[in-house]
Amino acid sequence: MGSYDLIIIGAGPIGMACGIEAKKAKIDYVIIEKGCLVNSLYHYPMNMTFFSTSERLEIGDVPFVSSSPKPTRTEALEYYRRVCTSWNLNVKLYEEVKQAKLSTVGSFSIVTTKGKYSARAIVLALGFYDLPYLLNVPGEALPKVRHYYDEPHPYFKQKVAVVGAANSAVDAALETWRKGAEVTMVIRETGISDSVKYWVKPDIENRIKEGAIKAYFNSSIMRIGETEIEVKTPEGTKKIENDFVLAMTGYQPPFDLMKSMGIQFNNDEFHTPIYNQKTMETSVSGLYLAGVVCGGLKTNKWFIENSRDHAKLIIRDLFS
Repeated sequence: MGSYDLIIIGAGPIGMACGIEAKKAKIDYVIIEKGCLVNSLYHYPMNMTFFSTSERLEIGDVPFVSSSPKPTRTEALEYYRRVCTSWNLNVKLYEEVKQAKLSTVGSFSIVTTKGKYSARAIVLALGFYDLPYLLNVPGEALPKVRHYYDEPHPYFKQKVAVVGAANSAVDAALETWRKGAEVTMVIRETGISDSVKYWVKPDIENRIKEGAIKAYFNSSIMRIGETEIEVKTPEGTKKIENDFVLAMTGYQPPFDLMKSMGIQFNNDEFHTPIYNQKTMETSVSGLYLAGVVCGGLKTNKWFIENSRDHAKLIIRDLFS
């Protein structure tokens, strides 16, 4: 379907930033995205507020004006649509990359759900919100189990189990409780994660302390039934009445695709990909990483605000 100097896989903020830098350098490029524009952000909870301030989320010299210092998901979606339109970025949405490999020296071949492409270079600006960590317990396939949380209304007057202790789990627990759910948290760790937003952490800890939200620490779900869950706790296995399970257990990068392209990884606990931090190039010549994917399983290392410069490093190395 086309031959390009550069193909960018992923139309999140960092993929868009790469497209902007390519356009500035008058490079023939295309951005290919399996879902909608900024697909990962779209799947964030509807009422989510960013940790970063709006100016730290800006790309392409397009001002991001929000109603408060920390913008909402809705404001971010509007902003990145405006960036895409302002720069008239060449974006192909709802087109999943099924295969990408080095076909000949200096040339990659890409197969998507809609066609075939070739490129001199590839940037993987992949998110991590599409592949959730599974609980791997009986009953996880039941319709009551959700690995994504969007809004609290469906859980009104329902018995909800929230699995996890990081930001997504805490937000889901607090929001559903405030909208009338009976919430129980199941947490493997000894307490709420230290990475939870500083203005939210005291809230969840106080709700647990007063008993408004029940929490089982050092615990894990062993089985999910239609009307209950079985939880392994330090005091033994407990059966808890349950209507919904929100498994906020985190997400992982698409390692299978990365490995199929020849990317090598460090032998560390985070399965960090190997790349040149000055150029963002991987062990495969002409194949670059940008954004959160650079951290491997450490998905809280790279954010929009600290990886926007990846785009400039890549374009400078490729076409300077």
